[in-house]
Amino acid sequence: MTARYFFLLFCLISFSFSQAQEHMTPELLWKLKRVGSVQVNEETNQALYSQTIYDLQANKGSKDIYLLDLKTGESKNITNSPESEYSAEWTNTENVIRYMKSVDGVLQLFLYNIETKEEKMISSFPENINGYIFSPNEDFIVYTQNVKLDKTVNEIYPDLPKADARIMDDLMYRHWDSWHDFTYSHVFVAQFENGKISAGKDIMEGEKFDSPLKPFGGMEQITISPDGKEVIYTCKKMSGINYAISTNSDLYAYNMESGETKNQTNGRMGYDMNPKYSPKGKYLSWLSMKRDGYEADKNDIILKDIATGNTLNLTKDIDLTITDYVFNSKEDKIYFKSVKNATYQLFEFDLKSNKTRQITEGDHNWTSIALAGKYLVGTKTTMNHPNDIFKVDIKKGEETRLTDANKEIYDQIKIGKVEKRWITTSDNKKMLTWVIYPPNFDPSKKYPTLLYCQGGPQSAVSQFFSFRWNFQLMAANDYIIVAPNRRGLPGFGQEWNEAISKDWGGQAMKDYLAAIDSVSKEPYCDQNRLGAIGASYGGYSVYYLAGIHQKRFKTFISHCGLFNLYSWYGTTEELFFANWDIGGPYWLKENKELYAKNSPSNYVQNWDTPMLVIHGEKDFRVPIGEGMQAFQAAQIKGIPSRFLYFPEEGHWVLSPQNGIVWHREFFNWLDRWLK
Repeated sequence: MTARYFFLLFCLISFSFSQAQEHMTPELLWKLKRVGSVQVNEETNQALYSQTIYDLQANKGSKDIYLLDLKTGESKNITNSPESEYSAEWTNTENVIRYMKSVDGVLQLFLYNIETKEEKMISSFPENINGYIFSPNEDFIVYTQNVKLDKTVNEIYPDLPKADARIMDDLMYRHWDSWHDFTYSHVFVAQFENGKISAGKDIMEGEKFDSPLKPFGGMEQITISPDGKEVIYTCKKMSGINYAISTNSDLYAYNMESGETKNQTNGRMGYDMNPKYSPKGKYLSWLSMKRDGYEADKNDIILKDIATGNTLNLTKDIDLTITDYVFNSKEDKIYFKSVKNATYQLFEFDLKSNKTRQITEGDHNWTSIALAGKYLVGTKTTMNHPNDIFKVDIKKGEETRLTDANKEIYDQIKIGKVEKRWITTSDNKKMLTWVIYPPNFDPSKKYPTLLYCQGGPQSAVSQFFSFRWNFQLMAANDYIIVAPNRRGLPGFGQEWNEAISKDWGGQAMKDYLAAIDSVSKEPYCDQNRLGAIGASYGGYSVYYLAGIHQKRFKTFISHCGLFNLYSWYGTTEELFFANWDIGGPYWLKENKELYAKNSPSNYVQNWDTPMLVIHGEKDFRVPIGEGMQAFQAAQIKGIPSRFLYFPEEGHWVLSPQNGIVWHREFFNWLDRWLK
């Protein structure tokens, strides 16, 4: 072969590779590195962070720890073992960090010297711990661990060792994606001496309650006072039906000397959680919701003066809901994260003047926050890119990128434009709507267009980056996406957020139709190729729109959607949500009209459009019967339909290969009916 032939072959291969990688694909999504868990060391101007990489063939991920220089932006991998490392943090010893890692299937704690690369195991837990924090002086550790307090059927009837049954006398026998496993997460305290952790003391001994709150709570729900005298933990000390109908969690203070535990938030009726002491111990603070049973209530920062015992709601007059915050070292300012106009921004609250100042601007989501001198450091994402680490000058608001974990991939692909529109709703309000265009958008062409319906229902259509509902991936398949911040979403004031409650099938549906009707008038949107997609409440929205859309849409995709509110109320677990948002039990006379209006099952007679239904067996929030009923209704009516079933997934699809199946079926269905 000639040199010219080899040159042409090389060019062809290079061109083919670049073409293959030109747009986002499901496989590329799973190749993206996932950055998180930023822990700042202000003294050394460094940070630890985690980076997770998924192996599609192995169908699992691996997490490593990285060291980041906050001044130069240089980072390096400091752990690279076959096992994943979790919950890395700085110690009081220079160049020494600690983390959790599995040993013979049990998570243990390790110390690691960054310079010498020496690793030392400091624990000998017989069973997994769930998380940990060390006291400021590092003389004791607080950790959480599951404690078995309930009997299995085989323990009740020891002569029947092969019996496979459960006996329930109360509610909360299953939650989100797991059946109750007869254990409760308890808080333990153990001494740390001579480089070893001693046997722990269960400070909740015998209590059939969980701390942190299941299933999503972590060690952010527990803290230790700067003097090491108290441990504060979050707990909802209820069980069964009381637990199911209430959001009234409290903060409990355990005195290290006396062993006494006292409720610090008695009388506060909503969620109280995520306690933090100010750096010098002047204040105890926490996040608090006012109303019991309302999980999407406004989240405020409560400040308790330790000396006087007085408490103050710092943010009650600010029409923002707080998701995270940090104190400065002088204890006179708090920096917090909140959603505003469909973006998560950073703010400053001055304790002396009681004034709030917005620090950051732009179309992005700050997803974590930490303090590093005159900077705030954290992870930030957009619809186009997953988390990377940034720092922002607190006074100037100037942002600096510190990591670019997926640069090699993004250098090879094209990204579609994300446009912000304010659309007029049916009741003359202005609604922020994101419109995402294909990477090679040509306004002279006509494109199939998707209405994205958000879940929650109170969960902002912000600048989130999803590894399933990924707008850039949809756009890369030549779809235009319309993503409205319809009624019931935070970031536009509490009134807008609360408008969804007891009106699921009302104004929110009109908002959806206003958004798709407005954008589909554009000459590049093909009104004959419109689809509607969504999950959870978004899946509910799809089922509801299928009964009222009046021929607008050519296909629907619903993932884990609520189809029949009557059966859903009888099988879901967190009844406080159902009681607040849909009014309570269907058998109450005052709820007859609410259920008649708001249940998608009451509009099935109008269904006439192809539909893909997706559901996971382990979804106990929206049990699988909802998807099965919808699919069966479509089949009986002779509507082209498909049921995608995941026996090992819950409300989300978390397995890499299942995720690929999900995307392939998703796009195969859309392409079948819209292209």
